[in-house]
Amino acid sequence: MDKIHAMQVFVRVAELQSFTRAAESLGLPKGSLSRQLQALENEMGTRLLHRTTRRVQLTQDGLVYYERCRDVLATLEEMDSLFQHDPASISGRLRVDMPVSLACDYILPLLPDFLQQYPGIELELSSSDRRVDVIREGFDCVIRGGALDDSGLIARPLGMLTQINCASPDYLERFGIPVTLEDLATHAVVHYSQQLGSQPQGFEFFDGKTRHFIKTGGTVTVNSTEAYRVACLSGLGIIQAPECGMRQAIKDKRLIEILPHFRAEPLPLSLIYPHRRNLARRVHVFMEWLTQATKRYVA
Repeated sequence: MDKIHAMQVFVRVAELQSFTRAAESLGLPKGSLSRQLQALENEMGTRLLHRTTRRVQLTQDGLVYYERCRDVLATLEEMDSLFQHDPASISGRLRVDMPVSLACDYILPLLPDFLQQYPGIELELSSSDRRVDVIREGFDCVIRGGALDDSGLIARPLGMLTQINCASPDYLERFGIPVTLEDLATHAVVHYSQQLGSQPQGFEFFDGKTRHFIKTGGTVTVNSTEAYRVACLSGLGIIQAPECGMRQAIKDKRLIEILPHFRAEPLPLSLIYPHRRNLARRVHVFMEWLTQATKRYVA
């Protein structure tokens, strides 16, 4: 058994959670993958994967082995390119996750230049409001906004996102422009919650030291940042969101900033990645590029 190849197969199956998709991505017969992984499990003396008719999941031992495999394969890749300085020599697949608005409004438009510089890199870009499991789902790095939990991952601060209050011209024509916090009593706020059914906190403002919440009207709650933005554009109420995501709509006068002196607390933006002794060169160059790409809209 080719141990290195078996490790590569195991990592791919673990990331895609499917023998069929892993076989297609590697250009190998599905039966060959199954036999290699069975031989690997026999040699390791433990079950690495739970197999069902619908999906494949890592066992606890499999999760530990997956992390070690990623380290070993990254080290081997680093050694192979140790004396190669041509960007074209950097190759391989990257799996990245980031917020929808960041991906659509800022990163995707800049990607052609990056991929032209590094033509050997293949990018899998996930963008949703769901918090992915970086380790279990095999992400090389993710960008997250907001407070971070103690996950054991490495976090690189990228800066702070200024948040603004805005509403559509149609909404403000119907309900008037609020000038004071007291005016919000007669206004509607579009509520955002990742967990539908939770109690909305209301309108937030930050006085430089403390966050305050004011109860307002509002009958719409969404769990998608894109739906949140569209709800505001549709005149359903006031939203509070990072200025970088609203910039074009305000420039086009599809949205209007209101209550500039009562903004929510700035949102920290962080680049998260697994703790590994050796990062593959493709991961390192992409994270450096992301750090520079996000500088234009963080404080």
